[in-house]
Amino acid sequence: MDPRISRYAVEHTSPLDPGLEAIARATRDQTDSPGMMSGLVEARLLQTLVRLAQASRVLEVGTFTGFGALAMAEVLQPSGTVTTLEADPDNAALARAHFAAHPSGTRVELLTGDALELLKTLTGPFDLAYVDAWKSDYPAYFELVLPLLAAHGIMVFDNVLRQGRALEENDPVGAFNDMIQADARVGNALLTVGDGVLLVWPREPPRAG
Repeated sequence: MDPRISRYAVEHTSPLDPGLEAIARATRDQTDSPGMMSGLVEARLLQTLVRLAQASRVLEVGTFTGFGALAMAEVLQPSGTVTTLEADPDNAALARAHFAAHPSGTRVELLTGDALELLKTLTGPFDLAYVDAWKSDYPAYFELVLPLLAAHGIMVFDNVLRQGRALEENDPVGAFNDMIQADARVGNALLTVGDGVLLVWPREPPRAG
């Protein structure tokens, strides 16, 4: 996307609250890959989806430093929770510190370990699931999360454009996008927000008669 358009989008999106801005700043200062954190526009998109769904249960695959989990926790329904999964113990420790320092941190449950194994232990339904983890595992995450999703729920997959590499032959995320496009069980929309955001939702079963 033209950088001028990206800047314009940021300039016309509500800024982060001070607590989230502090975590975003700490992520930029304290990690080697701050680009793994959701940008402002994507964070606000996630919050919008949580609000529209009136979500009380949210699932996140890939916690990183906790920014995304807290962004969603801020706008949950009363008594709602975000369950977030993180494999890297250093990221998990940093995220726990951020949760402890943020007013919405008490609404986040962090589970550490291999997401492919942890997902098998969870029970639904979740109103929204945000997936931003190993890209090669996106097909497996999809199959594990789909049964956990509420009938009105939505899955959100991040980085589905991979700075254009998804258009190249044999790119794993491009293959995942093709797989979702062809799956009759779900509807989908690929948005050019950030590095690409794929929204996926269960199709309603055919009505008898």
